[in-house]
Amino acid sequence: MSSTDLVPTPGAQAVQTLAHSDGRQFLTFRIGEEEYGLDILRVQEIRSYEAPTRVANAPPFVKGVVNLRGVIVPILDLRIRLGQAGDYNAFTVVIVLNVAGRVVGIVVDSVSDVLELSADEIKARPDVPAAMDARFITGLGKLGERMLILLDIEAMIKSPDFGLVD
Repeated sequence: MSSTDLVPTPGAQAVQTLAHSDGRQFLTFRIGEEEYGLDILRVQEIRSYEAPTRVANAPPFVKGVVNLRGVIVPILDLRIRLGQAGDYNAFTVVIVLNVAGRVVGIVVDSVSDVLELSADEIKARPDVPAAMDARFITGLGKLGERMLILLDIEAMIKSPDFGLVD
């Protein structure tokens, strides 16, 4: 079963039924060599990348907008926002999120899977200078040798740096 099989297209009701009471589920994705995770309950759907309609005078990480079943959705390249370069290839996907009362798409290199992490598998964020503002990191997920950077995607999208929410 692929991760896209777990995310319904029209809504997040089916995703909510996947959550277990003893842990939190995260959609994992890659940007460059790093693996990130975000709360699965924020995910509306996963789509293959298609070039959006450009918006004049938008910052470089705002790739444009797409019409998603009658809803105009801004597409943000999270790779560019995090200072990474990224090619657009067959693995490049858009994760459509429902955050801060808005539908937003973020471009990532690839989606890995959906993981459930218990409280003891989630470690506090490190107190070291990071390439990304630490306020957007909720912690680190540790599964064996695998480390996930867990993002607070809602705080990130609400940030004035993104300019999407007033």
